[in-house]
This record gives sequence, structure tokens and C-alpha cells, in this order.
Amino acid sequence: MIESEEFYRIKRLPPYVFAEVNKLKAELRAGGMDIIDFGFGNPDLPTPQHVIDKLIETVQKPKTTGYSASRGIKGLRQACSRYYKRRFDVDLDADSEVIATIGSKEGFANLAQAITAPGDVIYAPDPSYPLHAYGFIIAGAVIQGIPAITADEYLAGVKAALAEAEKPPMAIVVCFPSNPTGQIADLSFYEEIVAIAKEHDIIILSDLAYSEIYFDTPPPSIFQVKGAKEDILAIETTSLSKTYSMAGWRMGFAVGSKRLIGALARVKSYLDYGAFTPIQVAACAALDGPQDVVEDAREIYKRRRDVVVESFKRAGWDVPSPDASMFTWAPLPPKFAHLGSVEFCKLLMKEAGVAVSPGNGFGPNGEGYVRIALVENEQRIRQAARNIKQFLSSDIENLVE
Repeated sequence: MIESEEFYRIKRLPPYVFAEVNKLKAELRAGGMDIIDFGFGNPDLPTPQHVIDKLIETVQKPKTTGYSASRGIKGLRQACSRYYKRRFDVDLDADSEVIATIGSKEGFANLAQAITAPGDVIYAPDPSYPLHAYGFIIAGAVIQGIPAITADEYLAGVKAALAEAEKPPMAIVVCFPSNPTGQIADLSFYEEIVAIAKEHDIIILSDLAYSEIYFDTPPPSIFQVKGAKEDILAIETTSLSKTYSMAGWRMGFAVGSKRLIGALARVKSYLDYGAFTPIQVAACAALDGPQDVVEDAREIYKRRRDVVVESFKRAGWDVPSPDASMFTWAPLPPKFAHLGSVEFCKLLMKEAGVAVSPGNGFGPNGEGYVRIALVENEQRIRQAARNIKQFLSSDIENLVE
């Protein structure tokens, strides 16, 4: 019977790992429990005022409230080109090498639909942002996860997989700074990936959403590699969500190969009319306006990172210090390791009022870890550490009964 059959693409998706934890969070909050929430990477910092002002100014103009342009308004594509020139010294043609997306997530998902045929093999980092795998799984591709706690591990894994493969993958996904691990890759990493792609005729898909949330050396773009834009098919997605605390505004970009940008534009032309024009105009104000707001946000995340690392260590939980992003990636405390990521997260929430994300939601290699988002202020972080200290000193047998 049709009523009992699962739809084809739904059958390809596993149960959503985060759903169980999120359900418990909602239940505890409904019961009056204060949850210090490091689970969701939702920026708590305000969108810069000049960006909000530009939105308000623009939305009051009747001509801006109709259908927009699927590729993004020209002024926004030009602003993105200026950003790439200013930040990476990379030249982009705003008409053929830049497309505005409704957040980088939409761009990545529609790109998967545009370029993937059923059965195509894609190498993707594991652990990584879930869409890097499931955007292609939904499109019918086969994902081969490559261990990726660090950039060096991922590069070695890609080389090993290629050496054993009957034929190369159609594409390789790259994501540094990494969500969830916070690790970065240097230019030599991208040089090697580009060389591999050129040798084996592989498409490279680079996610650079956290390009401006770094704590030491600014992360590079793949297009800083000589010949990357001309010699291989590569595309890079970026986002305003974290850089300008504009997550709900849904504004991002894809840049790079004219062929890939053209394919994405073709698919998007059937599916959307682009983001609301006033949001696109406000995004121009973000990219072209004062950048001290980005520096301020970076410093806030850096201080929060340091407070998490220091206070959680004093509480008895060693949390590694990330190089970039708004996340820390931490192994489970040893005496709780046997529980697994999901059960540990549930127990931590019930007993300590602290929510984190289970690592296995980011891929099988994420099991045994949790992701801690830097989205609570320093006072709340220290309160979480006090709660965690009491939790870690508890008798685990009594807790799990």
C-alpha cells in the first residue's frame, strides 16, 4: 500500500541524531529547568546596527518588495567580489563567478542537485556539517566519509582512498575552518587538494562559512592557490550568518568556476527568486561597511573559547582549544565515554542543565565527542562549568539507573 511505503529520498536519510536531544531539551524547559544551551550554533550577538538601518530604509521603498533575482542583485554580487579581493586578493567576475544564495546551506544543497547523478561517489569529511554528506545523499550520490579531525588527517585519508579506488570520486568536499572541530587548513593543504583534483579530474567543493571567525592566522581560500580557478572545477561557499551575526537573514554566496556557478544558477532559476531584496541590500552594507564589528565579534568568541577551555578544565573536563569557528570539539569525559555521545548529552542536560551536541550527529567518526557552541555569555559559561564540576563528581552508577 502507498500509505505504508517510505518515500525514496526519505529512506536514504537516517534518523536525525539531534532530534532526541532537542526533544529532551524542550521537555526540561517546559518543566521550568534553566538550560545553558551550547547545542545549537545560533549566534547570540546582535546584527550590526548599520545593517539593520539599511534594511529598514530599503524595505520602505515599494520597488524593493517584489520578486528579486535568483542569482542575487548585481550590487550584492559586486560586494562579494570586493570582499574576495580585499580579504584574499582573489579576482572574481561578479556576473559569471559569483551567485548569492539563501544561506550557504541552500547553495550547497542545490549545487548537489545540479551536479550529482545517482551513484556518483563523493568524498566528504567525517565528522563534518551534516549537509556536506546528506545534501548529496538526497541527490542520489554515494558518500565515502574520510576521517577529518584535522586537515592533515583528511588529506592523508583522501590520498589513501584514491590509492584504493577503482576510479576517482566525482567530487571532494572540503570544510576548513571546520564545523564541528574548529580546525583550520593552511594554504599548502589547498595546494595539495588542487593538485589532486587536477590530476584526477575531480570537482572541489569548499565550505568557507567560518572564514572570519578565527583566533590567530586568517584562514585562506582555495582560490588563493595559483590556477585553482582556471585549472580545476572548484566552488566555494561563504556565509554572512556567523561573520555578521545574520543567521536568520539567510544570506550567503557561492563563488568560483563559471561552469559550476552556471549549473547552480540554472537549478536555482527553477526553485527560487532569490532572497528578499532589502536583505540583499543590507548584506551589501555588511560587506562594504565598517569591519570593526567583525573584529569585535571575533574577540568575543575568542574570550568565550578561553573561558570554556579554562573553566571546564578546572571542572574536570579537558576541552581542546580550537583554532577557529564558534565551536569547541571535546572528547567525552573518560568515565562517561562508555555511554556514547547521545546518552552522555542527555545525562548532562538532565543532571547539569547544560546542553551540547552529540558528536555522532556529524558522522560516525564523531562518536565519542560533543560539540560545544560558543553562544552563551561568559557568566553563563562559568555557571555551566560549576554545574559540570558537580556532575562529574557524581556517582555515575546512580545517575544512569
